[in-house]
Amino acid sequence: MAYRIVIAVSVSLAICACTSFLPRGATDNGGGFASFEAARAAADRIVPLKTRLDELGPLGFDFAVGQNVTLVSYPEIVVRLTPHPGVPISQLDPGIQRCIDIQTACKGYTFRFEREDRVREGNFWLDFLNAVRTTRVTGWRFEALIVVGADTVLFRNYAGQARIERVDKQTNPLGPLQPAGERLGIQ
Repeated sequence: MAYRIVIAVSVSLAICACTSFLPRGATDNGGGFASFEAARAAADRIVPLKTRLDELGPLGFDFAVGQNVTLVSYPEIVVRLTPHPGVPISQLDPGIQRCIDIQTACKGYTFRFEREDRVREGNFWLDFLNAVRTTRVTGWRFEALIVVGADTVLFRNYAGQARIERVDKQTNPLGPLQPAGERLGIQ
């Protein structure tokens, strides 16, 4: 009788512990920043019309060797940063005015940093059998636009998501047969 209790407890523990077998994943291109707040604090140290290009690297915004950096052309900068053709140039930000003055010598760089963790949750067997998959996603995203000209930052702006928290849930009524059903047109 005692061995039945041991087997029942062992099976119960094995079933409960199965959640540790669920997959986990992560995306990390944080560019050395541990959080959205750290990236924002670094971007706030960039002072338009004062910060020089060689000062950007130590702040974490190195466009020459940095990761996730996109070069933004002069025409795209103008489209992004001028609100409407009817607005006089004199009403624009001084750095944008300078960019318009120097035209193609003006360059922009978009930096994108993010960190995202994905953890599958729920019943191991339902997940394993592809019946119900629940994934908790947490992290942050940060994007900065830095406009430069004549070795000086002319303009900087940033945006992003300081806190990402969502749950992705997928239910497949056919379980492991769902992919075959989808190929046959069963929704």
